[in-house]
Amino acid sequence: MKKSIIAAVVLSQLMFLPARASNKQTGEWQQLFNGKDLTGWTVKMKGYDVGENFGNTFRVEDGMLKVRYDAYDTFNDRFAHLFYKDKFSHYRIRFEYRMVGEQCPGAPGWAYKNTGILIHGQTPESMDKDQDFPVSIEVQLLGGDAVGERPTGNVCTPGTNIVMNNELILEHCTPSSGKTYRGDEWVKVEIEVRGNTVIKHIINGDTVMVYSRPQLDKREPGFEKLLALNGGQVMLNEGTICLQSESHPCDFRNIEIMVLK
Repeated sequence: MKKSIIAAVVLSQLMFLPARASNKQTGEWQQLFNGKDLTGWTVKMKGYDVGENFGNTFRVEDGMLKVRYDAYDTFNDRFAHLFYKDKFSHYRIRFEYRMVGEQCPGAPGWAYKNTGILIHGQTPESMDKDQDFPVSIEVQLLGGDAVGERPTGNVCTPGTNIVMNNELILEHCTPSSGKTYRGDEWVKVEIEVRGNTVIKHIINGDTVMVYSRPQLDKREPGFEKLLALNGGQVMLNEGTICLQSESHPCDFRNIEIMVLK
């Protein structure tokens, strides 16, 4: 994902306070995806109203949540996100993903075999109609080519920053120590989120990235409005969870969450 400028009109309606808190029980793995339909999930696609799922981009087939582009003539920057209905603060989430097929025509090169799960995010209702990506923390999920390294489990920061090794990270994306997965194999992902204190990315059982203090980016236009709507707090302690559509077909399955105390 590229870092986009968040327009002031977006910031004037941004989100963190209105989202509904989770009513999930603590200490137990619970399904977020029922394997049958998109109940509990909401689509927000660039250029479309909340809830419009152009081309059936997000669909459920064979017990999997699929992202597909067979109805597209060209991608046309239709970046899209599928939001779960609740917000979360302290939790573990796990699932599997895989890259399949060919990238949608007209898509940017950087989006090849590129998707993600976004955490501590804004609500879909708070996004501007033409906004590319929600303000959030992205766990970037990649696939590799036949040659070259392309680790998965990186972090990207649309409208936000993080701290690693006591240093404020201002770059948009920071690579993990994850491996490169080249084919259409299933990759297991687990993310541990402890509010504002620590976030861990775990890929196939290996911890590949650790960081802390997710926060709003003071460099963004309209930062003061966003700060006011976040209760005067720069730090992000909670938010929505969403899955991405960035132009390459992919599948998700076994999406589960455990709420932590």
